[in-house]
Amino acid sequence: MEASVAIIGGKWKGVILFHLLEGTLRFNELHRRTLGITPRLLTKQLRELEEDGLVSRTIYPVVPPKVEYALTDEAMDLAPLLHSLNAWGRQWLATRGITPLNEQPSAATGNAST
Repeated sequence: MEASVAIIGGKWKGVILFHLLEGTLRFNELHRRTLGITPRLLTKQLRELEEDGLVSRTIYPVVPPKVEYALTDEAMDLAPLLHSLNAWGRQWLATRGITPLNEQPSAATGNAST
């Protein structure tokens, strides 16, 4: 448990991994989906996830630079856990009458987060 929490713990790593379950994303796409994270912190978290072997980064030699992020095969093993955590969080919010962020009116602007 300690190893798991050390690698994917904190406020943002699980959220980033969850959004990457949908497929490869560019930095700005990922930033739009992670409501509330600063670009600097997103970069830091992505680098740490890459160092831990959970995220792969592909850089394309074009102008402007194009960088894409995707889950590694190892990270795909986390999919059931991430989906379960998402479902549990939704249930927890529902029992308290709280609307998930991605279902609130501001979500229509594309700044949704789970």
